[in-house]
Amino acid sequence: MNARTELDEALAALRRGEAIGLPTETVYGLAADASNAAAVRRIFALKGRPADHPLIVHVAGAEALDDWARDIPPAARTLAAACWPGPLTLILRKQPRVPDEVTGGQPTVGLRCPDHPLALELLRAFGGGLAAPSANRFGHVSPTRAAHVRAEFGEAVPVVLDGGDCAVGIESTILDLSGATPRILRPGMLPRERIEALVGPVEMGVAGDSPRASGTLDAHYAPRTPLLLLPRAALVAEVAEQQALGKRVQALVLGQLPEGVDGLALPASPAGYAHDLYAALRTLDRRGANLLVAERPPESGDWVAIHDRLRRSAAGAGLDAEAT
Repeated sequence: MNARTELDEALAALRRGEAIGLPTETVYGLAADASNAAAVRRIFALKGRPADHPLIVHVAGAEALDDWARDIPPAARTLAAACWPGPLTLILRKQPRVPDEVTGGQPTVGLRCPDHPLALELLRAFGGGLAAPSANRFGHVSPTRAAHVRAEFGEAVPVVLDGGDCAVGIESTILDLSGATPRILRPGMLPRERIEALVGPVEMGVAGDSPRASGTLDAHYAPRTPLLLLPRAALVAEVAEQQALGKRVQALVLGQLPEGVDGLALPASPAGYAHDLYAALRTLDRRGANLLVAERPPESGDWVAIHDRLRRSAAGAGLDAEAT
């Protein structure tokens, strides 16, 4: 099937109220018509996602802001102009017509414009917004390849557009602009420093009055195998101890695997690590180990989003997020 036929098939499915697999630069999304409440409920049913957990609406560009949001602050327009298409989600006050199914019943909506040619072509042809959380069962490792989506859902999602490996590899930065102070609710590979250079000071982390947002639960992005996050020396010691007990252990490390440790080594740069992370977790999860151990990355600011994903992955896999 050629690319044009695949796109037409995806458009037809969306207009029928179905959900499709959609490539973006961050992760693959499970996309449906954001203005169709029944189609949005289909996403929740497929994922097993709690109904009060809001979705992000993907749009074709900054010109769509007013279609979905109201009382839009100047900072939102500045950021959309500078950072879209790109891995930045803006949380804004929603237009009354936005279905509660999209927002989890909240008065806010998350919007972003994906930086992927196939996603943008589809959005422009569709002429509306697509609600698109990550295309995986709720809480599981996000997909960065079309094959991951097919493995997750099989025939339940018959249309999966294959846009290749996701260029970024972890989910977007989520910036809440619905309150008095801009606040990053979920870090991503678009860093705080870039946002502050455009709009001034930004707070970090969820506050008591913050809206609920995608990917901010303590346990998320998790493999099915228990996962520990450890410094390198502690990781090597843990592997040796578990192997002495007859356990099968797989490790995820930076740069190079230590002697006697089985697993995968990821690039020692934040961008390279983020690109490969979820695919690596999925690969290790299939190896039948009793335990996964991941090396804790450096503490520098450009690793903050990766720390966030690893901590939530470990919590979701049923063990303490970090150990020393």
